[in-house]
Order: sequence, then structure tokens, then C-alpha cells
Amino acid sequence: MMNYDIIVIGGGHAGAEAAWAAAQMGCSVALITMRVDVIGRMSCNPAIGGLGKGHMVREIDALGGLMGLAADEGGIQFRTLNRRKGPAVRALRAQADQQLYMRAVQNLLRSVDGLDLIEGIVDGFAVEETAERQRARASGLHTTDNDTLSASQDDTLAPLRITGVRLEDGREFRAKAVVVTTGTFLRGLMHCGPRQTEGGRVGEPASCGLSDDLERLGIVLGRLKTGTPPRVHRDTIHFDRCTRQPGDDPPLPFSFMNDTITQPQIDCWITHTHERTHEIIRSNIHRAPMYSGQIKSRGPRYCPSIEDKVVRFADKPSHQIFLEPEGYDNPWIYCNGISTSLPEEVQEQLVHSIVGLEDARIVQHGYAVEYDWVPTDQIQTTLETKRVAGLFLAGQINGTSGYEEAAAQGLWAGVNAVAKIRGQEPMILGRHEAYIGVMIDDLVTRPPDEPYRMFTSRAEYRLHLRSDNADVRLTPIGRRMGLVDDARWDMFEGKRQAIDTLSATLSTRTYQGRPLSEWLRRPEVRLADFLAEMPDFDVNHMVPAVVEAVEINAKYAGYLEREQRLIDRARQAEARLIPESFDYSAIPTLRFEARERFAKFRPRSLGQAARISGISPSDIATLSIYLHQARASMP
Repeated sequence: MMNYDIIVIGGGHAGAEAAWAAAQMGCSVALITMRVDVIGRMSCNPAIGGLGKGHMVREIDALGGLMGLAADEGGIQFRTLNRRKGPAVRALRAQADQQLYMRAVQNLLRSVDGLDLIEGIVDGFAVEETAERQRARASGLHTTDNDTLSASQDDTLAPLRITGVRLEDGREFRAKAVVVTTGTFLRGLMHCGPRQTEGGRVGEPASCGLSDDLERLGIVLGRLKTGTPPRVHRDTIHFDRCTRQPGDDPPLPFSFMNDTITQPQIDCWITHTHERTHEIIRSNIHRAPMYSGQIKSRGPRYCPSIEDKVVRFADKPSHQIFLEPEGYDNPWIYCNGISTSLPEEVQEQLVHSIVGLEDARIVQHGYAVEYDWVPTDQIQTTLETKRVAGLFLAGQINGTSGYEEAAAQGLWAGVNAVAKIRGQEPMILGRHEAYIGVMIDDLVTRPPDEPYRMFTSRAEYRLHLRSDNADVRLTPIGRRMGLVDDARWDMFEGKRQAIDTLSATLSTRTYQGRPLSEWLRRPEVRLADFLAEMPDFDVNHMVPAVVEAVEINAKYAGYLEREQRLIDRARQAEARLIPESFDYSAIPTLRFEARERFAKFRPRSLGQAARISGISPSDIATLSIYLHQARASMP
């Protein structure tokens, strides 16, 4: 039996980040997956980033994660979205070569000492009763009928502790912590019309034993649904009938470690559905699993199937479709915008009704997949489960959708698993610090009832949480946690010093009697124009990221100061921590529903308590008074 510090289950984006983070921090790690050769595979769309999502990729990179590095190595078209809008909502998106990206992820994982990649299917966990639980039972704090603690104590004591995992083939591995990142594989069931196939994605089986074992441990499971569109052969598309969509020139990298992208860039293409397409769908809507009753789980509202688009937006005459290459040498084109689970013969009709795809040959039909997930009132802010100490969850198992959301959770879970076994303080990012922090807080205070997707609109402090300053916000945190190596830290320190130097110069240098920093607040003024007039600055060798950071900070200084005051007020509520063992039932003036929800969610702070669904301002005022009284009575 092999022993590890941490075991990661699953080779998707969450699993890769969790394993990378734990190994980078010096732990012995086993990443166990069905197939080692497809670790990092892009199961759905061949792209990384987008609105909100691109911010998180840069945050992952700033903390020392791998997604940004892999995206830069595998990206074949980079575009900055919302370029004409303010810096808070600008985001990077990269089309990726499937093979290049997957190879980059695997090479990065293999470059880390202490990380073993193991092929196999995990079908169960090894657990034991926690020492705290044993002491509580020995003190008589358990019921006599089933040897479990009362409900109030069950809220604060994990009854079990993870000790390892077992595989279908009989192998067993021991570990101090386990991170589960199973994607869409837990009892995965694929739908294409009436045909149903067990599996998490085409060609790979579902994981059923693990779901059974999670339920055996007392973890409640739910069902969610996602889907994917058909892929067509590149040589059968009439691109001359479509609209060309080029990338940026020059392309901007995701990773703060890279200045340029060297691989050739390719075009994507845009086409549209029209009334004939919609008529085909309406005529066959009763054959779609979502509408026939075959699928009963919820799908992602913000990434709907083409069937949902036609039904929900019946007044729209057409919907945009993006034709996205899956690689340089891969002839498959991903038809982004027509995710569907209609029968194959109907998919043929609807694809051929679209301009440019009249003669397209479908090489893989679209399908929907249902899978198990864990409603997130059962996890802590660290992503550790409440019932099993040392068991962490990340990715779709927590009800999210998308590679970026999964990777961010994987990094978070990996770091906190290491902190757990070392007895260190966990990594907790506030809503004012990172989009990753916004996502985790959303998950634990408002468990989703559909796959969760990140948007910039979810963040209250968007001007502080920009894509360009993710390193300023998070690289020092990654350094403290042991994720940021010397090379990244030296590059960050050099950039920070350059920003400080240029900012100080603009504050002291004047033009027509006013500091240059004041002139920069005017919308029409550009820093590059001033730099060209400064002989002591070599404009040609000035790092664009430094110039951008200084200009944004100058132009938005007033707005940033106003938002900072809001952040400071919010921090006061976040600083009022609630003891984990706080007895909400002892507050007689608190509504019964509030007592119940607080006991269920166990908020870390007064601020987090206020964000729990169903909690009113009066509940928070009452809780605040009792917290103050409880502290005042402490010796």
C-alpha cells in the first residue's frame, strides 16, 4: 500500500491544478485518473478564458497555478474581449489547440517533484472516526440509538476523517487528505435523442462506485446537466459564406511569466441560425431529452442548448454561431452556439440549414450529460466537506461549469489540503481580493440549483479586480503559501518596482504647472504621449504592462478611492469572525429560520452570514449583538 500526503482524484482542469499546487508546496501527491494520456483534455469547447473566466485564469496564474502557462503554450488565437469598454470588464480569451494544451498540462505536471500520475478508477474511500469525535462520544455526547452526535454537535464536528482510497482493481492508497475532482463522471449519463449511454464524455466510462461511497459517508448528492454541440469537418465548410473573426495582433498572453506569444495565430468564423433552423427545432422539440422528460436535472442558464434558445427567445430571428478550430492539424470544427441533445438525424438537418454548413459533415454529434454533484451547503469555505475531515471537493462536483471555474477551485482545494495536513492557516480570499474569492463565497452561501458560471457582474468591486492587476493582488499571497517560485517572484518584484518608479515620476513631473498624474485623469490623454517627451525614459523598452497599470491607476484614481472605502467598510464585517462552535440555538430573539440556516452553513464571519440566502438585516443585527455580548463575557 502506497502512502501519500495528498491524493487527487480526476485528471481534468481541477485535478491538474490541485495536484500541481500540492506538489509545488512540497507534498507527496498522487493524481489518480482513468487515463493518464488525457489529463488536461478539453472535454467541451477548445478555448480558455472569457468574461469573468479570463480574470480567473490570470488569478490562477498570479497565485502560481498552471492554467495560464498551458493556455499560452496551446493558444492558437488570442482576443481581448470588451476592448472598447473600461478596464474592469476587459477579459482575455484564447482558442486552443486541443493536443498542444493537453500536452502542456501533462508536461508541467511531470516537471514537478513528488507527483505521481496513476491510472485507475477510484470507487471508494477509506475513513476512520475523528479523534474529536471519539472524545465527544467518550464524554457521552452521543445518542444511544445510532451512536451519532446530536444535531447541534453534528454541525461543528466532522464525524469521519479520510485516510485513503481504494480502486476498482483492488489497489489501495493511503493519504492525509483527498481532493475529489470528478467532473461530469459521477454516474454520468449521456443523452442523444432517446439514446442513453453511461459515461462522463464520449469514449470514457462513468464512475458509479464513488457516488455510492459518498452517499455511504452521509453526503447528499443531486443531479445537474450540461451539453456540447456537434463538431463538423473543416474541409466541408463553406467559409466564404461566413464572417472571418481574426485574433489580436499582437496577441496578449495569459501568464504574467510570458511577454509574447510565438506560435502562429489562426482565424475563427461566425455564422448564424435562421428561421429554417428554428422550424426544424420546433418541429422536433418533443424529441429533445430536456423536453421529453428524459432529462429531469437543471442545465446551465447562461450556456443554453439551441433548443432552449429557440423556445425561450422565440422572438429572435437568428442566433450567432462561432466556428472554432480544435487545433492546427485537427480537422474538427467546434460549432459554438448550437449545443444540443436532439437525435442525430435532427442534428443533421439543423446543421445543414445553417449558412456555410450546408454540406458540412458531422464528425461527432452533440449530446447532453447528466451527472451527480454535491450541493454546496455541505462544504466549508476551504472546499473541505463538513462530514469528512480531509476530504475536499473541486470543480463540477460543486455545481460549477467551465474549465476556469474548475481550475480555480482545484488550486484552492489543493492549497487548503496542504494547509490542513500541516496545521496551517487556510487560504481564504475575500470578495474584494479575487474573482476566485467571489465564486467560492457564492458557492458556500448560495448553493446553486444550476451549473454556476462566473461573470464580471457577480463581483461588487470590479475596478479593483481587474485582469491586468491580478499579480499585484495575488502573487504575494501565492508566495506566502509556497506556490510562487523565485523566478516568478523576481519578475513580479521587477514589475512592481517599475510601476512605483513611473508612478512617482508622474506625481512630481509637471506639465503647464500641473502634475502629469492629474493630466492623465482626462479621458483623451494617453501616458505614451507624455513618455515620448521624456528623454530619461526609453519608451521602446518600457514594459507595456507597466505603462497600462500606471495609466489605469491614474485615470481611475477617484473611482478606486471610492471603491476602496466600500471595501474597507465590508472588511469590518468580514473581520468579525464567528467561532466555529457558536451555538445559534442560544439566541432566543433570532428567527427560527435564521438559527437553522446559520447552523447549517456555519458562516466564518458576520459579513459572510449576511450573504446567506434567506437572511435578513434584522437577523444580522441580532447576531451582531450576541456576538458582541459573547466576546465581552470571555475571560
